[in-house]
Amino acid sequence: MPTTGPVADHAQPGPLADAAPATPPLPETGQTSGPALAEEDAAGTADPPAGEPPEPTAEPAARTRPPAAEPTADTPPAGEGLTSETPSTGQSAGGTASAGPVDDTATTGQAPAAPTADTAAPPTTAAAADTTASATTGTPPAPSDGTAASSAPPPEDPGPTPVPAPPATDSGSADGPVSGPPLDTSPPDSPVAEASPDTVLPAGPAAGAATALSAPTMLTPIIRPRAGREAEPEPEESTPEPATADPEQVLASYEWRFHHETLRELVENPDELRAIRDRLSEKLEPAKDNGTRARLLSLRAVVSRILGDLGKALADGKLALAHAEATGQLRRIAIAQARLAHVLQWRGDFAEADRLFGEANSPELPDRLRATMHEHAGRSCYDQGRYMEACNHFEKALELRKVEDPDLIARTELALDAVFNKVAQNGWGPYPRDRDEILQVHKPPVPTFSEKVQRWGYADPDGQLAIAPSYADVQPFRDGAAWVRRPETPTWELIDESGALLVEATAGYLAVSSFSDGLAWVSRDGTGGWIAIDKANKVVIPTGFEDVRPFRRGVAAVRRGGWGAVDRTGKVFLPTRYTGFATALTDGRYVDGFTDEGLAIVDASGRKGVVDKSGQVIVPPAHPAMVIHPVAFLIGDGAGRWGALDRRGEPLIDVLHPSRSDVIEEIDRLLADTKPVL
Repeated sequence: MPTTGPVADHAQPGPLADAAPATPPLPETGQTSGPALAEEDAAGTADPPAGEPPEPTAEPAARTRPPAAEPTADTPPAGEGLTSETPSTGQSAGGTASAGPVDDTATTGQAPAAPTADTAAPPTTAAAADTTASATTGTPPAPSDGTAASSAPPPEDPGPTPVPAPPATDSGSADGPVSGPPLDTSPPDSPVAEASPDTVLPAGPAAGAATALSAPTMLTPIIRPRAGREAEPEPEESTPEPATADPEQVLASYEWRFHHETLRELVENPDELRAIRDRLSEKLEPAKDNGTRARLLSLRAVVSRILGDLGKALADGKLALAHAEATGQLRRIAIAQARLAHVLQWRGDFAEADRLFGEANSPELPDRLRATMHEHAGRSCYDQGRYMEACNHFEKALELRKVEDPDLIARTELALDAVFNKVAQNGWGPYPRDRDEILQVHKPPVPTFSEKVQRWGYADPDGQLAIAPSYADVQPFRDGAAWVRRPETPTWELIDESGALLVEATAGYLAVSSFSDGLAWVSRDGTGGWIAIDKANKVVIPTGFEDVRPFRRGVAAVRRGGWGAVDRTGKVFLPTRYTGFATALTDGRYVDGFTDEGLAIVDASGRKGVVDKSGQVIVPPAHPAMVIHPVAFLIGDGAGRWGALDRRGEPLIDVLHPSRSDVIEEIDRLLADTKPVL
C-alpha cells in the first residue's frame, strides 16, 4: 500500500499509453500465440518480473478454448474482443494484425524480459528528438463520407489526403501561465528534467483550487522498465545493443510512479522518451489506414503529454481522434477521446476534458477500460478542486474492477490520500455535476400541458413557456425537431425549437417517428408503407417497409416479410429474413436494433445469432439464448446453462455454468493479466 510521499508513490499504473509488451517475434502467417487473451483496443499486459514465470491468465472451472487466428488490419470492429493477439517486435504499422502490434492491444501470454532503460533506445538530444517529432506531426484522415474539413495543425510532411479533425477546444495560449520550478523530490545527485515552456497551469478559479498543479510535468528519475525490478548484469559498454524494440512494446514495459500531490507521471529520462516518440514517428510514416494512424498518433500524443510538450500532444490528439472517427469503431474512438481529454486536462481546459472523458466512457466498453477512464476523470476533477466528484469516480473505478487489481488499488489509495490532504486545506469543493452538465448536453423545450386551454405546448428547462399551448398532441424534441398535431387535423406537422414550421400538416403523415441521425420514418396510411425523410421533407428512402426502428449510428432495423437492416441511403445490407432483433447487453439493457458498437442479435425461429452493421454474420443463429458482452458473446442452451464465444464466434468457455454472472466472472479471470492502455 503506497504512502503519501515522493519515495513511496510506487503504484504500477498503466499510463495513458497505447502500447504492447515485448513479445517473441511471430511468423507473418496470421498464427496466434496460443490461448492468451487480449482486450482489444483497451488492454495490454504487465510482463512478469525477470526470472519469474508468468502467471496463468485464468484457472477456469470449465474448459476454455483458444480463440481463432487473427484477422488482417481491415477486420471490422465486430471481430474484436477476447482474442489471441501478439505483436511482433519492430514491425511497421502495416501488415496483418498478427505480424505487428494490434490496435491498442496486447497479449497475456509469456513474454521475454523487457529491455532496461539503458538499452531500450540510444539516448538522443532533446533538440534532435523535437525536430524529428515535429517533422512528422501526421495528417488527418479521409473519411468515406467526405466530411468537410475543420481546423487542424498544418502537416509538415506529405501523407494521406487531409481530413478535418473534429472540433476540440484549444484553451491554451502563449500568454498563459507556465509551471513553477521543479519540486525537489529527486534523490541526491540525480538529474531532474525541467518542464518545457509548453507546460501550462490552469488560470482563473481553477488555479486557486488546484494547487497540485504547481508542480511541473517532469520531476524526478523514476521511470524504469518492468523487467528492471530484478537485478540484472550491466551490459557491456563496448557492445551496445541496437535499439530495435518496438516503441509500443517499450512503452508497455515501463513502470510509472506518480507524484503524491499532482498525481501525474514522474519522468527520469526525457531523452529516452523523445527517442521513443521518434520511433513512433517512424512507424507512422508508412501507415495509411485510419486505424493504425489513430493508434500511433494518439500514442505519440501520450508521450508528448508526459514530456510536457502539450502543443504537440494536442495536435496529435486531435488528428488521432479524426482518424479514429473515420473508422467508425466505438472502442477506437473512445480511446482516442480519452487520450485527447488527458492532454486537455493538463492544459487546464477542464470543461472539454471532462466532456470527452464522459463521452468516451460507454457502457458497451470493457469494464477494465471504463475503470481506467473513471480513474483519469477523477484526476481531472481533483485538479479542479472537485473532490467529491473525484471520489465518486475513484469509487466507480474500483466497483467496475470485480477481480482484484493491486495496481488500481494502490493508485486509488494514493489518489485518495491526495484528495483528503486537499480537503483538509480547502474543503470538499463544488457539489458533483450530473452527466448532462458534464457532457454539456443541450436541453430543448419539453412538452407541457395547459389546464387552462386544454392544449399542449413546450416549456424551457426553467419552466417558462417557450411555445404556446395550441396542439392536441405533441412529441418530445429529438435532433432539434418535434412532431406536433393540431386539433383540427389528423396529420402531423414538424416544428423546430422556436416553433417555426418545417413540414406542414398537408404532407399527409398519419404516423411519424422521432428524428435520429437526421432522418425520420413516416407513414401516410398509419399502418405500414414507412419511408424516411429529412427535415426539409425530402424523401431519402422511398421503399415502403412494414415496420421500422429509429436510425442508430447510420443504420436502422426494418421489416419487409422478415427483419433486416438498411443504411442511410436505403441500401438493404442485412437481408430481411430474420424473425426479429433481440439485442441484449450484459448491463441489463435491450437495444432496439444495433448497438453503438455496430452489433445486433438476430432471431431466426427462436435461435439467436450475431450480425454487424456491414451485414456480416459473426455468429450464425444457432443458440437458444445470447447476450453481448464487451469482449465476448454469452450463449445459453435454454436449460439454464451458460458459456461464451469470442468476438469471432469461436468457442471460449464451455456451456456448463449455471448462470450468466458465473461466465462473466470467468471472463474477468481470463482478462486478469491485461492492462488497459490509453
